[in-house]
Amino acid sequence: MLLAIDTSAGTSVAVVDGSTVLAEGSTEDTMRHAEVIGELIDLVLTEAGVEPAALDEVVAGMGPGPFTGLRVGIVAARAFAFGIGRPVVPVVSHDAIAFEEWSAGTRGPLLVVTDARRREVYWSRYELDADAPLRTGGPGLCVPAAVPHPEAVRVDATQVSAGALGRVALLHRSLGRADDVAEPLYLRSPDVTMPGARKRVSQ
Repeated sequence: MLLAIDTSAGTSVAVVDGSTVLAEGSTEDTMRHAEVIGELIDLVLTEAGVEPAALDEVVAGMGPGPFTGLRVGIVAARAFAFGIGRPVVPVVSHDAIAFEEWSAGTRGPLLVVTDARRREVYWSRYELDADAPLRTGGPGLCVPAAVPHPEAVRVDATQVSAGALGRVALLHRSLGRADDVAEPLYLRSPDVTMPGARKRVSQ
């Protein structure tokens, strides 16, 4: 039993029990992650009829995603996991999109693309075989005209399903795949930077 949280695109939260998504709440609004994350966590736990103590772990979508929005979900996942004394499992957010395509029967090369703002996009390449989706390239960041891998079927996604994210975490575990991401995948520096040393003012 796990709680999954992703804010790499919009905001999505889900309670997953094995291969079953018990409850999921999402919004594609990319400007109100902090305002809705708490409400969605409460909503899905209530709908699923699950107490926080019944959860075994918390799955966090690690991006790629814009700095401000992505960190809201990761911080929420870490804080919630700390509060209930459970581990955090990091998962690349694009893996959830590839998983949904794979679950729908898509096979072969797949390219997942999401909006990075500033007229740029994030991309990840996958091979979808009979067993599971396998990421073979990325995540990367580029302008739309420079997106690689034209041979792959392209999926432009506006939302990452937390339900799919949780199921990916369980699939990776069943296949013995180790987590391959420990830090958030911002892929570029934040807009805000630390100020430099003050200039000396002459008398």
